[in-house]
Amino acid sequence: MMNNRSETPPSAAPPAVHAHGLTVRRGTGRTPRTVLDDIAFDVPRGRITGLLGPSGCGKSTLMRAIVGTQAHVTGTLDVLGHPAGHPALRSRIGYVTQAPSVYDDLTVRQNLDYFAAVLDPGRAAADRRREAVTRAITDVDLTARADALAGNLSGGQRSRVSLAVALLGSPELLVLDEPTVGLDPVLRRDLWNLFHDITATRGATLLVSSHVMDEAERCHDLLLMREGRILAQDTPDALRTRTHATTVEEGFLRLVDEANAKANAHADADSDAAASNVTALREQTR
Repeated sequence: MMNNRSETPPSAAPPAVHAHGLTVRRGTGRTPRTVLDDIAFDVPRGRITGLLGPSGCGKSTLMRAIVGTQAHVTGTLDVLGHPAGHPALRSRIGYVTQAPSVYDDLTVRQNLDYFAAVLDPGRAAADRRREAVTRAITDVDLTARADALAGNLSGGQRSRVSLAVALLGSPELLVLDEPTVGLDPVLRRDLWNLFHDITATRGATLLVSSHVMDEAERCHDLLLMREGRILAQDTPDALRTRTHATTVEEGFLRLVDEANAKANAHADADSDAAASNVTALREQTR
């Protein structure tokens, strides 16, 4: 069947990911910890959306919710027109975790052969699998290391093998959890060039998390997170304009300052109200 995603402009298509009232709580008992707090956002199709924020703000939890592996999720979370975790999404989403998901005792090509057979089993698909494996190895620039054991690769090369696995089957949505962490500047640049090539030539949607703010400049759209909440959803240019900042990092810090000021104002108001209630109660008991 012909793939006609490119015939519909991304702005006119329904979002690749739609969330409303999305909440994740961990722990049991009377005081479970809220990891994602009633968040709402859209990830537009055919574009690179950067999910940025400090470590521990909930980025990985959000990504696991999107791919359907996170427990204790409430609210609305639709992915490519289905509820997150729906069986129909299995071959339509590629997911790269922070820890490279490869078998050290297999070569690069053997790793990809294995995962390709899981995604597209059967003898009739053998030629298709070989083509997909060769293309994925080429995409991540590991042709020269295709027959090397994964356990003998550098950390950056292992990360690229994980990305190659995610590219098998040409997924419509790629969810990449800090894919450039630990890479040198040249490899980071090359990976971002690949990300843009994937969106431009295949019409795929990428959601890329990072705590490195300068990577925000490489994204079409941004989701800025802090303490389990979405601070802003905007393009880099619109964010800079809105916050009167020269960089996305500066704009993010200004949003954090605004959020802190509002939280402190609410806390002061609650404290004043509590004090007034105590005073009124004392007056009544005299």
